Amino acid sequence: MDAASLGFDDNLAAFADSAIGGGLSPQVEALIKQAGLLRHRPQEALPLLEQARAAAPRHPVPVIALYRFYFYGHQLALARAAGEDALAIARTALGPDFGDEPPSDEAARDDAAVRFYLFTLKGLAYLNLRLDDFEEARLMLGELRRLDPQDRVGGALLLQVLARHEAGDEADSLAAYPVRGWSGTGPAL
Repeated sequence: MDAASLGFDDNLAAFADSAIGGGLSPQVEALIKQAGLLRHRPQEALPLLEQARAAAPRHPVPVIALYRFYFYGHQLALARAAGEDALAIARTALGPDFGDEPPSDEAARDDAAVRFYLFTLKGLAYLNLRLDDFEEARLMLGELRRLDPQDRVGGALLLQVLARHEAGDEADSLAAYPVRGWSGTGPAL
């Protein structure tokens, strides 16, 4: 099912198509592919990814490629910056009124821009936890909980991790984590 058949406007349809790689020029695709082939030589791969990002600044794929480069290279602060760029791209595609109300259940399931936004919030919350920026993680998780009350993207697990950290319980027992959903994670943030 494509974005246009779901009745999204042109901006959302374009984003939805681009979130899965559509609308990306062959030159930018080639830069990202070449960078992937050079992942074992990061000093050569990074300039290619930066070129791709500069050539398609409003497309989510180059920023995702940069995010992954930094994340898997254990450069979490730079991955967070790329994630913030990705969030801004999605926010622009969603329009100025996005977030006034939580998205519909259908949008949370089927709208690529909404899902991209929610997953990016979750990724940023995770990075903030890893970078010991617990207050920022709490803000991201609060927004995610508000926009995704059904926990479709699994943010409740991160809230549980944050709560356990704040309680001083660093044990890594998966039995203590919720299976799914925000219930059991305490009051709304």
